[in-house]
Amino acid sequence: MDTAFVLVNCDLGSEESVIDELKHIESIKEVRGTFGAYDIIAKIEDANRDKVRDTITWSIRKIPHVRSTLTLVGIPGQS
Repeated sequence: MDTAFVLVNCDLGSEESVIDELKHIESIKEVRGTFGAYDIIAKIEDANRDKVRDTITWSIRKIPHVRSTLTLVGIPGQS
């Protein structure tokens, strides 16, 4: 199982709508609003590494009002 954490910056005031969109993406297992440099963190899990990459590239980054993302990929066996 591959795991990635995606930190999301979005337009001011659009956090709740972006969170709602993220909750409807199949491989996203957890979403939380955050304080600090990023607005949202999303946890992605999938057995297929390509599916994780595609979720970030073609689903998360295409959501309206998402300005930027930073992806942290988990190291297998270190949990």
